Parts: sequence; C-alpha cells; structure tokens
Amino acid sequence: MLYQKRVLFPRGQQRVFLENVQHKLGADFNQLADIIGVSARTIRDWKREKYLMSLSALEGLCRDTKTSLPKGINIKDPFWYVPTGARNGGIAAYKKYGIVGGDPDYRKRRWREWWEEEGKFKKHPIINVCAHFKVPPYSSELAECIGIILGDGGLSKNQLSITLNKFDDKDFILYVTKLLERLFAVTPSVYYPARGEKKNVAGIVISRVKLIKFLVDMGLCIGSKVRQQVDVPFWIKQSSIFSKACLRGLFDTDGCFYVDRHHYKGKSYYNCGMNFTNRSLPILSFFKTGLEKIGLHPTQKTSFSVFLRKEQEIINYFLDVGSSNSKHLDKFIQYFKSNYGEVPKLGHNGTVSKTVGP
Repeated sequence: MLYQKRVLFPRGQQRVFLENVQHKLGADFNQLADIIGVSARTIRDWKREKYLMSLSALEGLCRDTKTSLPKGINIKDPFWYVPTGARNGGIAAYKKYGIVGGDPDYRKRRWREWWEEEGKFKKHPIINVCAHFKVPPYSSELAECIGIILGDGGLSKNQLSITLNKFDDKDFILYVTKLLERLFAVTPSVYYPARGEKKNVAGIVISRVKLIKFLVDMGLCIGSKVRQQVDVPFWIKQSSIFSKACLRGLFDTDGCFYVDRHHYKGKSYYNCGMNFTNRSLPILSFFKTGLEKIGLHPTQKTSFSVFLRKEQEIINYFLDVGSSNSKHLDKFIQYFKSNYGEVPKLGHNGTVSKTVGP
C-alpha cells in the first residue's frame, strides 16, 4: 500500500522496540530489513526515531516475535502531519515577511509589466513548441493511409483520429497503428471507451499540430468531411499505383464483403457482393472511377453506395487491389471455401491461376 498508517511511540520507545525485536530474532539491520520488506537505511532511520514506523511493519514484527502490540502507541492516518506542518510554515512565513504572499496588487502590476515588455515575446519550452514528426514522401503506404483517414478518420486542429470497431477490426487496428508509426515516426495512442454507446469503438489518435497542417496542405480538411465534401488528393489520382492503394484504404474502412442467400425450388444459392458507402460524393466518384479503370463494372443504384456484384470481378478486385483488413479477407476466403472448396490464387503473371465458380 503506497500511503500507510504510522505508529507514534512514546519518546525513545521505538528504538527500544526495534532493539528487542533484533535480539529476539537474532537479526542485524540487513536481515531485519529483509523480514519487513524495507531498506536497511529505513530500519536505521526508525531506530533513530527520525521517522515513524509503518503500522504494517509493526504488526508484522509482532507476529514474528509472537508479542502483542506495544502499549502507549498512537496510530496516525497518512498525512497526519500536514495540517500542523502547514500551520507552522505559515506562522514562520508571517514572522519573516509580515504578510504571506506579499501585496497581491503589486504582484499583479509587476507581472503585467513583465508580460508586456518581455513575457509574451518568449517561447515557452513546452507549450509553444510543436512536437515533430517525419514528413513521408508520396508512396503507396501514404496513399493507403489517406484512404483510411478519408474512410474512418477525421482531423481536428490538433489531432488525427481514426475510429474502428474494437472487435471486428481487432487485427486492422494493429495494422493501422504500425502503418502510422512507419509513415510519421510517431507512436499513436489507442483508446477503448469502457462503457456507454461507444463501448464497441476503438480510437487511434495522434496529437501533432504540424502533422495536421501537413495533411490539410495535402487536401484533407479539419472538421466534417461530408459537409465540406472532401476529395482524394490530386497526387493519388495521377498514379494508378497510388490510386489502388487509396482504394484499398477506403474499402477496408467504409466497405464490406457480404453474402446474399437465395432460395429457388427448395435449394439455397449464395452470391457474394461488395459495397462501398461514403457520403462525400467526390470520394464516392473516385472509388467508382477507380474500379472502372482496373476493368471492373461497379453499379450505383443509391446516392451514397457503390456495388460490385459479379463474382469474377470481386475476385479480380481482391487479387489486384487487395485488402489489409482481415475482416474482409476472412469473409472472402470462407465464401469460396464453402462454395467451391478452394480459394482463388494469384499466378506469377498477376492472373487468376484457377477460375472459381460456375
């Protein structure tokens, strides 16, 4: 226990008690310290009555020597001395200076003079210094990270936060954390609300003012992505490689792989599908166009969702774009194992080595 009750002996009796214990146990300072679980210096201080013994140490020594608690002792609560010490200190300060704290009006006036002449121009060693981060070059990893932020992320003036499901995205949380560490040389904080409506949520957070400015300069926005209708940065759109990586980040956060079950003439049939939902129309347009550029045929029958329904095209998406979220990959693998016994494999030239399906 960090803060323990203390024992006040009559003057000289604490030393006598410890000497008697040493005699009965046949122990020196070091041995007695080991028995109690304190340092030998503490035993010496107790014997000199510099400090009061802890109640737990006294009770332990009484058990070891098979004796009862000494008479005349007074049990003190933790910090029992604070009121007396504070009062004595205040009295001493008053006797020395005449008034505790000096003239408050004079102190305020002098502080204001200092602030106007000097203080407000100084940089505080902690408050006014922005924490640094590594500025990453354009890369597939950065493009994927931008996709993740545009999907389930958000920016405030001081923080980048990404919100995921702590159960369904358990592995993906670790992946995103490591991705951010590699890109920005910053260790994110991961928060798990203990209760309430958001108890299934995990928040990945980085607090860096300069990082937020870097992301904003790249084209992201502080505040609501939907209200501001944020778009994918231009440097990503210019590159097919970066576009695929961004598609992966977007789908891994705001997409889902699902299975439809149909009944026909007493038999059950299963079909897989992909859905991506985002209420920022520029992002939705980028996702749909990105699928079309790699030869797929997405459909958009609702305002904020893009679908991919052809089985072979879904296979091609996972082989060409891929996924870093095991939640999607596990569903994809389980579907094809259940229906066809095998999972599509990528050949050496980037083609499907075995066609799966009817």
